[in-house]
Amino acid sequence: MTIIFAIIVGFMFGFVLQKIGAANPHNLINMLRLKDFSLMKSILLGIGGSSFALFVLLSLGLMDVSHISVKGAYVGVIVGGAILGLGWSISGFCPGTGVVAAGTGRKDAMFFIIGGLTGAFLFTLAYSYLKETFLFDDIAGKASLVATGNEKFEALLPSVPSVAVAGAIAVVFVLIAWKLPSTKTV
Repeated sequence: MTIIFAIIVGFMFGFVLQKIGAANPHNLINMLRLKDFSLMKSILLGIGGSSFALFVLLSLGLMDVSHISVKGAYVGVIVGGAILGLGWSISGFCPGTGVVAAGTGRKDAMFFIIGGLTGAFLFTLAYSYLKETFLFDDIAGKASLVATGNEKFEALLPSVPSVAVAGAIAVVFVLIAWKLPSTKTV
């Protein structure tokens, strides 16, 4: 039943990405060039709302914390994020939108996916050399910003309720989305 649920959620996520125009690389590039803010508004509202909902569900005990996996706060995350951002700005795709665009038959998205898989394969080959470098040093010696309820992830701010931090971030994201212009700029 879990795989069926995952397929349904994935289909709905892909449908929404296609519907808001996120599978069109021109829309993504225009967002990154700060020419069209409509997609940015959708992304900020989605991240803010879903992260707040996640931490509310966690704090109410309605979600099992063992299902939470937190990306460790280490230097390689920043370097990897910069590489991802560079690839995103060049191609107009991120991993999720690339798959959705490939589903619509875009050949450039297929090349994007092949490039991403090649990069992942090369990282796998280089991992044994990279794991002893500074790239895997924890930032401030902690694994996450706030406590998730999962003891595997030591928090940088353990005394601050995670719902408060998620709520503050959600409010900031929603306010930014609300203040962004509704129309395209030239």
